[in-house]
Amino acid sequence: MDFSLTPEQIAAQKMVHDFVMKEVYPTIGEWDRKQQMNPDILPRMAELGILGINIPVKYGGQGFDYITLGLVCEELERVDTTLRVIMSVHAGLNSLSLLQWGTEEQKQRFLVPQAQGEKYAGFGLTEPGVGSDVANMRATAKKQGDVYILNGEKMWISLATKAHHFLVIAKTDPEARPASKGMTAFIVTSDMKGVTTGDIHGKLGVRAGSTGWVNMENVEVPVSHRLGEEGEGFYIAMGALDNGRYTVGAGAVGLIRACLEESIKYSKERQTFGVPIADHQLIKQKIAYMQQWYDAAKLLVLKAGWMKNQGIRNTRETSMAKWYATDMSVKAALEAVQLHGAYGFSDEYPVERYLRNSKGAVIYEGTSEIHQLMQADFALGYRENKPLRCELPAYDPDTWLEEPQTA
Repeated sequence: MDFSLTPEQIAAQKMVHDFVMKEVYPTIGEWDRKQQMNPDILPRMAELGILGINIPVKYGGQGFDYITLGLVCEELERVDTTLRVIMSVHAGLNSLSLLQWGTEEQKQRFLVPQAQGEKYAGFGLTEPGVGSDVANMRATAKKQGDVYILNGEKMWISLATKAHHFLVIAKTDPEARPASKGMTAFIVTSDMKGVTTGDIHGKLGVRAGSTGWVNMENVEVPVSHRLGEEGEGFYIAMGALDNGRYTVGAGAVGLIRACLEESIKYSKERQTFGVPIADHQLIKQKIAYMQQWYDAAKLLVLKAGWMKNQGIRNTRETSMAKWYATDMSVKAALEAVQLHGAYGFSDEYPVERYLRNSKGAVIYEGTSEIHQLMQADFALGYRENKPLRCELPAYDPDTWLEEPQTA
């Protein structure tokens, strides 16, 4: 068992660390207060190759492995959750789904510009009245000749007003039983007639990011934009969630780390009763717990990343990593605010933003309650990691770093 990182993984992590500390950390509080996304963030992440960090070179990416993707997400959320959310939807939910399920033509047409950062990508599963109960979605897609007519609305969509491509799940057979057999996945572009988007304001957290809705009214989607076969949408969505949950768990590791680092710094500077508060036992207890939560969450995420590298189905492991890491990030943020006292209650220090941001991750990508049920079913033998028709490809440096062939 080798827990050491490769020089390439360390270099990628350092590159992202340097970027966020120099270019994002100094101003993220201002953007959070304005509840706006910094317009320079997406282009800058694209310029640095972050948006395609884990996509093979021949498809426009940087050719790094899944563990590197996790390390990148940790560094991004260490500064602000909105940065990791970009990776979750663009890279995890959308781009990896194209890599896993797309035809060669779809990969060249959609994945390459996404990996290069020329186009931004989103994911449309949740609806105004449908969250965890995916089977009861109302979005429909009716085939008419060589197109599908899509109607419906997707809600709480990250990058809703920024994305050029959306991976949308809709019902092609509303009468199918079980209902999961009647769903199909489509690549919908924002410039299609009948597609409208908007931002949601007044969120508790992730305020410096774009979260909104995507409405589809009689949108004509060519058959060539269908991802996978008709009726495979539920499986594509579940595979996408395996990838998205991995990035969320990895990001939560970064949030725990941010709470720990800010708490260590403050507890050494702040004095009460003539000594730094770091010398008080109950403050040490908070620091110790945060360190424990960070170490355990990091190991769970690394295990899931290693399994992805090997091409092993990792639904249970990724669910466990996401569930534990996000739950502990909320606890770490609560402790960090408490440790900062009255200052933790103001935006003078970043821990109040960490607390607000932490709450979203125990809701999206499967609530903590859903993951509890999943883990219980795995433990009881009611559920197993059955292979999909198409598995996420294992990481192979020889092929992932292979340059595209020129005509």
